[in-house]
Amino acid sequence: MLSIAIHLTPMVLAVAVIGSTLAAIVPPGLSVVLLWAGGMLAGAVVNLGVAALAWEPSSISPWLAAPAGLPRRNWADRIPLLGWLRLRRESHVHGRAFWARPLLVELLMGAGCVLLYWFEVRDAGLLPAVAALGPAPADQLATADLAAAMHWTYAAHMVLMVLMAVASLIDIDEQMIPDAITVPGTLAGLLLALIYPWSLLPARAWTDGLGELEIGFLHVAAPDAWPAALDGWPGLLLAWACWWPWCVALAAGRWYGRHGWCRGAALATARLARDPLGRLAVLGTVLIALVWWLVPEAHWAGLLTALVGMAVGGGIIWGVRIVGSAILGQEAMGFGDVTLLAMIGAFLGWQTCPLVFFLAPLAGVVIGVVQRIAHGQQHIPYGPFLCLAALAVIVGWRTVWLEVSPAYALGWLVPGGLAVCLILLSVLLGLWMILRRLLFGA
Repeated sequence: MLSIAIHLTPMVLAVAVIGSTLAAIVPPGLSVVLLWAGGMLAGAVVNLGVAALAWEPSSISPWLAAPAGLPRRNWADRIPLLGWLRLRRESHVHGRAFWARPLLVELLMGAGCVLLYWFEVRDAGLLPAVAALGPAPADQLATADLAAAMHWTYAAHMVLMVLMAVASLIDIDEQMIPDAITVPGTLAGLLLALIYPWSLLPARAWTDGLGELEIGFLHVAAPDAWPAALDGWPGLLLAWACWWPWCVALAAGRWYGRHGWCRGAALATARLARDPLGRLAVLGTVLIALVWWLVPEAHWAGLLTALVGMAVGGGIIWGVRIVGSAILGQEAMGFGDVTLLAMIGAFLGWQTCPLVFFLAPLAGVVIGVVQRIAHGQQHIPYGPFLCLAALAVIVGWRTVWLEVSPAYALGWLVPGGLAVCLILLSVLLGLWMILRRLLFGA
């Protein structure tokens, strides 16, 4: 199943790149058909991921072998939409309407692929509303032309959308998010930011000397200029400081403090060395250093931006998880939510992570109250709401960045503000526990 997880991202990226390239050179009517077909193929990838990567894998996907005693599946069963209508013959094994949700997923992914392309590429919907017109600033990173950047951004967002769809559907089914989705997804976000940093969200726009519109990507220091210090040792140390906690947090095992600090550190190091993620941590450390030493400035800036986004996204949820669990006496948020927002941060940059985190509860609270009243269900999966908030930030980026960029220009006051929010959260949770004891005696 790990091989399936590893191949999901390249499959969707290939579909997005080929589809967007063809859509740019064919008539508009035909481009819609091509994009819809590509989106439905992406939907088929989502259904395959949901079936294969869940804690309890199923054989529902037509790309997997049929259960024993059923006819062998053929190429016609793998055609999007049509294949699920054919697979109704297996309803006596999987359930009466098992095919309805996968079919709807492919339909929605097809529509989403078309709408996202039209919004991001044809309408340039991500381009900042207030462009800094004129020659590029002297301290600005190397830029790319608008058309190429928009196509790569669209491809990156298609990959993210598929990964979030798989994570959300599994979270709805099983209240967990597998690392097999978020770990390869995070690595894909890092790699995309390194290869083509303009696949990140746009932050600035201006005209070059020939009157062509160019854009600058959302690097780690935006909306301020890229600081030269991040090209030196401080930048490398910051990258390592983001990379190692992510790897250590995902590695198997836990800290045993009863053995003392020295013995506990030795045991943790031994477990990390045996874990594949431990070896990945060492390999990544070397590769990050090579990128810092060898690649052009803009590509290093893209990788560092994705690493900081990964660390900030995971760190926000991890902090809430630690504080909430300590005060409530139970798990406040699953670790899958930590890795999910880390993946989103790797694709979208750290500036989007606080926005996603604070937008997600708006939908989560409403759905949670409805579920509590209707079904008495206390626990709701939070991952889908993080994903919906991430999509909302992408779609509203032009307006969002215009509104929040002055706040992000405050520098170190931003992480200070996040720390204050975490303290306020702990106070509110403590007050809630006191009120709960007074009212309900529990």
